[in-house]
Amino acid sequence: MPPGAPVSGHVVLCHDLPRATGSANDVAQTYPALADRLTRETGQRVVTGILRGAGASDGDFSAQGWLEDLRWLIDTEVPGEARRWLVGFGFGGVLALRVAADDDRVAGVACLGTPADLTYLTRDSEQLVERCVRTGVISTPGYPTSVESWAKELSVLRPKEDAELLKGRPFLVVHGADDPDISVDDARALSEAATGAADLRVVYGAGHWLRADPRVIAILVGWLERCR
Repeated sequence: MPPGAPVSGHVVLCHDLPRATGSANDVAQTYPALADRLTRETGQRVVTGILRGAGASDGDFSAQGWLEDLRWLIDTEVPGEARRWLVGFGFGGVLALRVAADDDRVAGVACLGTPADLTYLTRDSEQLVERCVRTGVISTPGYPTSVESWAKELSVLRPKEDAELLKGRPFLVVHGADDPDISVDDARALSEAATGAADLRVVYGAGHWLRADPRVIAILVGWLERCR
């Protein structure tokens, strides 16, 4: 956004939990570029942060740590009582819903490829730690010291219940019909749980990598423009 240009709204973009080996560094390149593009196309100020363990950010992934990082980003980058829109991809959508459930200043939420619950992550805590080490969001030897305590932090994240707490605020749910990781039924469950009218979009032929799909970006841009 050019210096001095009027800001029509504030959007906070939250990245997913990486899946591919060594992909923790990818978010440092792709999400800031997406935030810049959304800023240009919507006229809103779109910011994103690289949460702990990802990119060049210090620390290691934990559910509570990422939630704290997202809240800090919002408090730092969005003026006090200004309305804010939260956009989350995958696990980032889970965090966005949790924040919105507790903060009425959040005007609306967009979830893209987001699960309705975290069973797919919590069923095997050791395997999840191994995934985080493999992708790079955990890099400190011996972390976490207690896998059980680390995994319990995920228990406070209940996306479907948090969708119920949106209290009629605009809610966009986008999902790839061919997502190999999270069923499209999760998207339906989220939209059905919402207390207001949810905008559910299933993108045929799309997988989980939604941030690179031009159809998905067009849907998101349109929603943000309608909401401001």
